[in-house]
Amino acid sequence: MLLSAASGAADAFVFLCVGEVFAGVMTGNLVLLGASAAGAGEDGVALKVVAALGAYAAGVAAGAVLAGRLGLRLRVLLRVETVLLGAAAVLWGLDLVPSYGDRIGLLALVSVAMGVQARIGGTPTNYFTGTLTSLARRVAERELRAGDGWLTGRLVAVVAGALLAGLTQRWWSPGAAVGPVVLAACALALEEAGRRRPRRDTGKPRPDRGNPAGAAQGWP
Repeated sequence: MLLSAASGAADAFVFLCVGEVFAGVMTGNLVLLGASAAGAGEDGVALKVVAALGAYAAGVAAGAVLAGRLGLRLRVLLRVETVLLGAAAVLWGLDLVPSYGDRIGLLALVSVAMGVQARIGGTPTNYFTGTLTSLARRVAERELRAGDGWLTGRLVAVVAGALLAGLTQRWWSPGAAVGPVVLAACALALEEAGRRRPRRDTGKPRPDRGNPAGAAQGWP
C-alpha cells in the first residue's frame, strides 16, 4: 500500500514539476511518445520520455541483478529506492535543477527508483491497469475474493499518493518530491520492523528433539 502511494506521488511530482511525462507509468509514456512524434503536446516531451524509459529499464535491470544474481533481500532494494528518491528530493528542494538538462537528470533519477521498485515483491506497485481490470471483471462476475480489498486499497493508495504530491506542489513547491521518499521510507521501516519481530514458538517438537540420532539423520 505504501509503495503504491509512493508510485502515485512520484509520478505526480514528475508530471507536475518536470512536465508531461511519468516516472513509472511506462504505458502512458509510450502514448506520449507517439503523440509527440505527431507534433502534439509540449515541446521536448520526446526527449523526456526516452530518458524516462531508459532510466526505468536501467532500474529494473539493476533491481533484477540485486535480487537475483546477488540474492539481496527486499529491504536492500527498499534502501536503494529510498536513497534515490531522497537524492531527488534534495535536488528539487534545494533548487539544484534549474536547467532543462538538470531536470532530465532528475527525471532519470526518479525513474530509476521506480524501476527498482518494480522488482520489489510479486505485487505490482507502479502499474495498475491489470489490477483494475481484474477487480472490475470479478465485480461484474460476482466472484470477489478475500484479497480483493487489498486490490482496492492499492488503487486508492496510488490516488492518495498523487493527491499528496499535488497538494505539496501547490502549497510548498520545494517539498513536492518529499512525499515519495517518506512513503518509501515508511515501507522500509515496516519491513525492518517485521524482520526484527521475534518468531513465535509454535510448540511443535522438532524431529530431532528427544531423538539423539536426529542430528545424524540430517535434520537441521
